[in-house]
Amino acid sequence: MVKVLVVGANGQIGKHLVSLIQESESLTAKAMIREQEQASYFEKLGAETAIVDLEDDIDAIAKAAKDVDAVVFTAGSGPHTGKDKTIMVDLDGAVKTIEAAKVANVKRFVMISSFDTTREAIQGASSSFAPYVIAKHYADEWLRDSELDYTIIHPGLLTNDNGTGNIRAGEKVERDEVPREDIAQVIYETLKDETTIGKEFQVVKGTKPIKDSLETL
Repeated sequence: MVKVLVVGANGQIGKHLVSLIQESESLTAKAMIREQEQASYFEKLGAETAIVDLEDDIDAIAKAAKDVDAVVFTAGSGPHTGKDKTIMVDLDGAVKTIEAAKVANVKRFVMISSFDTTREAIQGASSSFAPYVIAKHYADEWLRDSELDYTIIHPGLLTNDNGTGNIRAGEKVERDEVPREDIAQVIYETLKDETTIGKEFQVVKGTKPIKDSLETL
């Protein structure tokens, strides 16, 4: 049984992902959450929990990761926080989680990034959105240089529509929406597909089944 630490488990993608993992016969989830009050949701699913804040130190995150086989980083500061939280969660929180995975000897790492984190995207971003893109840019760079078995997923505009199980994925695809439920399924399939190691790709809604899309990346 492969145990997966889901960082940002209480977010919408995180909740979908933990549910999928707990329904699996080959994976089990450990939900990393900030507050004890959030634990009951995951305990009802049969998932372990670890109470850790991404503003805690690397050792605290490493302790949560010490008995897992893979880490998924799907945390985010959210659209209503300031630049300080963007730096502390989306950049520093991500980097600390990568370093914690190394400390805990966890090789597999899946990062949920932003749709486009290139230099061009930073230059074209609005003044309010640029700090987020910059944070994701450097977090992605840190992961690429980490020597971990990484996959970086770049989702399009996230919606709360019901998942369809179909996507369009590739190194570069036209910007579009994608349901959070489908991104959770993409993460789930990514964890089971070792051919996604060392790859990064953009994902939007589409017509091709998720598993097939990942196999043809």
